Amino acid sequence: MKPPPRLVASSWELLRQAIGPREVRRGKLARLGRVLASYARHSDLEARLARLKTRGIIDAIATPTQLVVGSIDMLRFWISPAAADYYERQGISYGFHQLLRFLEEPASLADPVGFFSTEDGIIGHLMQVVHANPVYDLQLLSMFEHGLDELERQLEDMLAGTHPRAATIAAIVEEADYHERLLFFVRAWRADPTTPPMLRDNIAEGFSELEQTFGSLNEAMRYFCRLPNTTTGAVRHLLTVRTFPAQK
Repeated sequence: MKPPPRLVASSWELLRQAIGPREVRRGKLARLGRVLASYARHSDLEARLARLKTRGIIDAIATPTQLVVGSIDMLRFWISPAAADYYERQGISYGFHQLLRFLEEPASLADPVGFFSTEDGIIGHLMQVVHANPVYDLQLLSMFEHGLDELERQLEDMLAGTHPRAATIAAIVEEADYHERLLFFVRAWRADPTTPPMLRDNIAEGFSELEQTFGSLNEAMRYFCRLPNTTTGAVRHLLTVRTFPAQK
């Protein structure tokens, strides 16, 4: 299989490709603004979480304070370390990779845990990043009526080369068969949610416990609900807890 541009193109070519042509650049900052503005709309967040609970995706809802602390923990203990380890194994600069992601779609970095993202934002993120475990994001798409259907459609377009972001996403994704494998998994998972997750290669070595906590939305929410619920407790947790607090 032909190696993806991310592994063979020059840095300047990757930067140019990630930015994309004018018709692709149009609307990037507006989408980023919408995600940032959504942080102030608590009613939207409450409605989304309630929808996830009604649909049986989560069995509890953390408080706003717990969501903030949990999101920070998820980013510092799981998302960033697991990604940095993966890119190091790939011989890819983690910092440069994040720059490419930002240039390709700024909104993709504005909401690392996805509660404030749009349907298209979550789908784009799934296609843009080789996921440690995509189940969390597939469950997030249950916030939207046709989210999973739309994901399948866009993955089919990616494989056909007709997706409007096909070229820019190709500047970021480092596994040539990722979209094909993701589409296969999405269909299998929709047919049977107990299907074993599609794990990234580096997860079994050093990140399996974290994957069990943050790999699915329900388990992540359970972790959030165990965190401090007061401002003082939250600040103390963030200042004093330096390693992942494994559940006893």
